[in-house]
Amino acid sequence: MGTVHGGFLATLLDSALGSAVMTRLPAGTAYTTVQLGVHMIRPVLADTPPLRCEGTALHVGRTTATAEARVVGTLDGKLYAHGTTTCAILRTT
Repeated sequence: MGTVHGGFLATLLDSALGSAVMTRLPAGTAYTTVQLGVHMIRPVLADTPPLRCEGTALHVGRTTATAEARVVGTLDGKLYAHGTTTCAILRTT
């Protein structure tokens, strides 16, 4: 079909979302995704220019965290996908 599978964008967003949460956690604290919402805006084709994905943690609490992320074209800034997550915080102490 000439398109990239939507799972690629979902994986990219999930990685950026989790990384954004991880940057706000103390060393030795883990997290896991419990909810992932993905909105695909335009297709990624074989000849699509490079993309950039940026995530931002919105809330990091004692037991849960939320974040949002966007996939945009590096050359034109067009939005390809965006997503949100809720993560469970797994504290060892």
